[in-house]
Amino acid sequence: MEGPTPVSALIHAATMVTAGVFLIIRFSPVLEFSTFTLFLLTVFGSLTAFFASLTGTFQNDLKKIIAYSTCSQLGYMVFACGLSHYNVSLFHLANHAFFKALLFLAAGSVIHAIADEQDLRRMGSFLSTLPLTYVAILIGSLALTGFPFLTGFYSKDLILEITQVYRLKNVVYFGSLACVLGNLAVFLTAFYSFRLLFFCFLNSPNTNRQIFKGMAESPF
Repeated sequence: MEGPTPVSALIHAATMVTAGVFLIIRFSPVLEFSTFTLFLLTVFGSLTAFFASLTGTFQNDLKKIIAYSTCSQLGYMVFACGLSHYNVSLFHLANHAFFKALLFLAAGSVIHAIADEQDLRRMGSFLSTLPLTYVAILIGSLALTGFPFLTGFYSKDLILEITQVYRLKNVVYFGSLACVLGNLAVFLTAFYSFRLLFFCFLNSPNTNRQIFKGMAESPF
């Protein structure tokens, strides 16, 4: 589903995409009676977190990378529900809404500055012309990757700690799967986030010279 970046920021951050996770949390008293349902949530959530981050690694569209990261983070929320930690899932949902909205709006600032171009391979060296946008995407990316003392760290690290506890104690046999795939997704998330930053802001310029000279920062 495609749309303008403010719409993407709203949909991917808070309203429609995360509605399913919120519904699972609301149904938590019912789900706790079914071990098989919790098993399915954990397996499909951890697989989603891994495969979405793997897919995001190979994308070249600026918005698609951020969209696949949303899919990956939804996987974290779902398998946290599968491990019966609904409060942690809701905490990550709320944190994710803030940094994902920031990333989409900052991506919109980049796209608007270079005549609606979204291909990372046609960007580069925007740091000097779009410093405020760079800072916004850097903060959002660090929060997404779980950098210490930013919002993503407190919820994402907590989810991974929960999977580690389940793996060590062998409370549920599918806790190990969530632990392994969740940690692999962390490394892939860090890779595609800094790949986006590099190709967009630090790489040598691949933009049309006239567009590059006419670039300007978005109004404050």
